[in-house]
Amino acid sequence: MSGGEQKPERYYVGVDVGTGSVRAALVDQSGVLLAFADQPIKKWEPQFNHHEQSSEDIWAACCVVTKNLRETCWDKAGHFFDLPDFLSWKATGVTARSLCSLVCKWTYSAEKGWDDSFWKMIGLEDFVADTYSKIGNQVLPPGASLGNGLTPEAARDLGLLPGIAVAASLIDAHAGGLGVIGADVRGHGLICEGQPVTSRLAVICGTSSCHMGISKDPIFVPGIWGPYFSAMVPGFWLNEGGQSVTGKLIDHMVQGHAAFPELQVKATARCQSIYAYLNSHLDLIKKAQPVGFLTVDLHVWPDFHGNRSPLADLTLKGMVTGLKLSQDLDDLAILYLATVQAIALGTRFIIEAMEAAGHSISTLFLCGGLSKNPLFVQMHADITGMPVVLSQEVESVLVGAAILGACASGDFASVQEAMAKMSKVGKVVFPRLQDKKYYDKKYQVFLKLVEHQKEYLAIMNDD
Repeated sequence: MSGGEQKPERYYVGVDVGTGSVRAALVDQSGVLLAFADQPIKKWEPQFNHHEQSSEDIWAACCVVTKNLRETCWDKAGHFFDLPDFLSWKATGVTARSLCSLVCKWTYSAEKGWDDSFWKMIGLEDFVADTYSKIGNQVLPPGASLGNGLTPEAARDLGLLPGIAVAASLIDAHAGGLGVIGADVRGHGLICEGQPVTSRLAVICGTSSCHMGISKDPIFVPGIWGPYFSAMVPGFWLNEGGQSVTGKLIDHMVQGHAAFPELQVKATARCQSIYAYLNSHLDLIKKAQPVGFLTVDLHVWPDFHGNRSPLADLTLKGMVTGLKLSQDLDDLAILYLATVQAIALGTRFIIEAMEAAGHSISTLFLCGGLSKNPLFVQMHADITGMPVVLSQEVESVLVGAAILGACASGDFASVQEAMAKMSKVGKVVFPRLQDKKYYDKKYQVFLKLVEHQKEYLAIMNDD
C-alpha cells in the first residue's frame, strides 16, 4: 500500500475431521488455499460391524496437521535442485551445483555470485540468511569432477563401480551444443574451418529448438537469453535463442489435416515413417521445379505457442495464409513443407538478431530428432544461406554428456580438447544458392505476417 502503513496479511486455518483422516488447510482472505496437510486417524474394530475411534487420537491428529501447516514442502526442504544437479547429487552425494544450471535458470552470476537484493526483493531472503546452502554455495564448471565419484549405493543402482568419475552437468540442449559445436571440420570445404569457433551456431531441434551461439566477450541480444559466462563452453559467453515448438508444430499441422489417415495407411504400406513418405511425395509432385517452390502462395507464421526469440512475445499466435478447399494428400504435403520452411525462417530471424548485436555466424551445426529429416536440414541451409553440419553420431546430446564425463575422468585436459577429439562431422549439407532470391521473398512475407498480426491486434484493441 503506497502512502501508508502496509497491513499484515491475515490467514485462516480450516480443519476437517473425517472418518479416516484429519485434513487442514491454510487459506488467505481471498479464499486461496496456500498450504495443505493431512493425518490418518486410528480406527478399531473390536467385533464385526463395530467401529471405534479415540477422541484423544483425533485431537492429536488435529495438532499434527495444524503444526504441519506452519512447517511447510519449503521449511522441511534441505535443498532445491535443478534436475541435472539433483541427478549429480543422487550419483555422488555432493550438493555442488553446475554453473550451467545456476547461470541459465537461477540468476547466478559467474562473476559476482548470488545477488542478495534479488532474493530479498521477491521475499526469499531466507536463502541469503543460510548463505545459499539450499540453492548452492559451491558452484562448479561443467565437466568438473564431483567429490569421490559414484557412491557405493549409486554404483549398485546403476550397475557400475564405485568411484567412477561424475561430472558437473549441463542442461540437455547445452550438452547437445557441446556435442556438435567443437567438431574438427577440416577437409569438408567449410568456411568455418578458418574461423574461430564463435562463427558456429548449434541448433538443437526436437519438440522445441534451441539456438546456441558463443562469443569471447558478452553480447546482449534483444529477445535472446544470455549472455551467460561458461554456461556451455568454458571461457566463452553463451547466447541462447529458441523456438517454443518446432517438432510439436509439425506434428500438429500434419496430424490435424483431413488427409492424415490416408497418409498413415500409405506410409505403413511402404514401411516408411510419415515424414519419409511426405518427403518422397513432395519430390513426386514438384515436377521440374525445386521442391521449396511449391509454397509460393502458402505461408506460415509458426508461433502457435508464442514467440520465444527474437521477439519474446508469448501472446503471438500462429498464422497460415493461402489455404484452399482442397484437403487431399498433395495439400497436406505442401502444408507440411510450408511449416518446415516457417521454422527455418524463424531460425534466420534469430540469426539476424544475433548478428545485428555483434555475433558473426557462418555455419549451422544441427542435432536432435529433426536433424534426421533431410527436408528440415535442407530448408535450414537454403533459407539461412549457410552450410549445415550434421554429426557422425546422431545422439549429440549424449556425446556432449560423455564429453563432460571424459573431462571429469582426467583423460582430457579441457572441455575444448575433448570436444575436438570426440565430436565428429558426419555429413555437410550446402545451401542451393540458386534459390536464394525465392527464399529472400519468402522471408519478406514471413516478416510481414507478424507485422500484420500486430496490426490486427491493435485494431481489435482500439477503443
